[in-house]
Amino acid sequence: MANDTSTQSCPFDNDTFPWPRAAECPLHPPPRYAVVRESDPIKRVKAWDGSDVWVVTKMKDFRDVLTSPHFSASPETHGYPSVSPARAAQSKSYQTFITMDPPEHGQYRRTLTKEFMMKRIDELRPFVQETLDALLEQIIGKGAPADFIQDVALPLPSMVISIMLGVPYQDHARLQQLSSNRMNLDISPELLRQSAQEMEQYIDCLLREKERDPGEGKDLLSRLAIEWINPGKLSHADAVQMGVLLYLAGHETTANQIGLGLLSLLEDPGQVKALIADPSLVKGAVEEMLRFHSITHMNSARVATADVMIGGQLIRKGEGVFAPVQAANHDPEAFPEPDRFDIRRDGKGASHVAFSFGVHQCLGQPLARLELQVLFETLFKRLPTLRLAVPFDALEFKRNGNVFGLVSLPVEW
Repeated sequence: MANDTSTQSCPFDNDTFPWPRAAECPLHPPPRYAVVRESDPIKRVKAWDGSDVWVVTKMKDFRDVLTSPHFSASPETHGYPSVSPARAAQSKSYQTFITMDPPEHGQYRRTLTKEFMMKRIDELRPFVQETLDALLEQIIGKGAPADFIQDVALPLPSMVISIMLGVPYQDHARLQQLSSNRMNLDISPELLRQSAQEMEQYIDCLLREKERDPGEGKDLLSRLAIEWINPGKLSHADAVQMGVLLYLAGHETTANQIGLGLLSLLEDPGQVKALIADPSLVKGAVEEMLRFHSITHMNSARVATADVMIGGQLIRKGEGVFAPVQAANHDPEAFPEPDRFDIRRDGKGASHVAFSFGVHQCLGQPLARLELQVLFETLFKRLPTLRLAVPFDALEFKRNGNVFGLVSLPVEW
């Protein structure tokens, strides 16, 4: 079965980074991580532009890099690495707080902190549930087969982030295309810049309307206008970048996580039966999906701002480092049998770093968890016989994006 494929049987590429996933085991991280972790866990490799960069493959070293004050997340710092020309164009042209260092990072992040506190996120639960129920009713009404990505996994988080931000959902198709372009590692830098500019122009126009008339602040962008922009505590330009970031992160990542999480369950009917018999397993199942898939597989680029020792390896000032979450989340020292998908994994499963680690840990993780939990609490109650409508080998995966996922997921019941 796909979830049991041994990484040792998969071929690996040379030391030009990023490393590819193996065609015969696409749900697993690139097998090169496991090989390198055993022999040279902090590995010097070549990037696309010929520069030398370090790749860390162990959980401990991952955490040390992301909590050290001697690494910068800013693309403006000399030596900052990238995984493709498109990624370089985006990171150096469009700055948000996720690519800022303290103290600036904290100052901007605090403008959004209360928006993602558990109390406010829990207020969205009825809407998430109603939205999911309506989407499932639609696919049941149309009948099998259905593309779970296009019919449920993508529209659910898109509708939720739209209502949360105050973005008209009727514009979602174009915004999703622009978002997809910005996540594509292989796209031309010119098209990426064009997509970024169009997306910014959209949020810019919407935000100006909310600044003129924020009403009672029923959505996040309106509250930004009331509490931060109009009083002069946050510039309009910075707020635009925040809005773009939140829309990008608020649907693309969760949609891909839903699709891959469902696929792993459908590949192991015994775990589906366990979920149906014991709904209390859902929270642990969601954490295992997050750990196992680690879909933001091309993140955590850093550059050393001083000479620093990590895992016994000296990394000098100005040298770039990649700390991939998929490598850390499949470290056998952190997770026994890491390439086994197990919804009953012990308490260690929740110690994953799917949302990264340190000060840049994902702000929106409570929202992602809520959406995933509601979906998998509900799905198999409504469709207990849900199954793949095509062979596993016929599935197409997104291999050229900053976020890993499925192009489509045909299902029947």
